[in-house]
Amino acid sequence: MQITDVRVRRIEKEGKMKAIVSITLDNEFVIHDIKVIEGEKGLFIAMPSRKAADGEYRDIAHPINSDTRDMIQKVILDKYETTALEMPEVEAFA
Repeated sequence: MQITDVRVRRIEKEGKMKAIVSITLDNEFVIHDIKVIEGEKGLFIAMPSRKAADGEYRDIAHPINSDTRDMIQKVILDKYETTALEMPEVEAFA
């Protein structure tokens, strides 16, 4: 399985969520709404989820093993960092 496209939509408001990402697998299958989140130990991804009847959130789509999760997270965070470098600096106004 190859990630053939990564699209990052940065979130500019304050908070822990930094971006919403869509990935394409093998030019055939898309997963939307993967979140890039700033945690205590740095950035990580959260797979798309839905609130269940019991109030808990459950992933809608997710990797089966940790190696696949690590690979997806690395590709997404690399692209996120690249888009951060491409963005123009925002000047603060007094």
